[in-house]
Amino acid sequence: MELTFFGLTPEYINHVYEQFFQLKYYGGWSFFEAYNLPVKLRRWFLKKLADQIKKEGEQQKAASQKAKSKSRKKY
Repeated sequence: MELTFFGLTPEYINHVYEQFFQLKYYGGWSFFEAYNLPVKLRRWFLKKLADQIKKEGEQQKAASQKAKSKSRKKY
């Protein structure tokens, strides 16, 4: 039998730690800043962060495609 703290499963805890990691890695947050955020606010920041990363990826892809098309026109 697996012990849980207040009914939280290891999968849930792992998910929360993954959120902390993402806020630290991509957002520059400290562990304590992320830990002390209210859950709804932490999720809001993570959604905004994911949206921003997706947007930047799309912009990079578009810029890369534009650069490729320009280089093909030269030849």
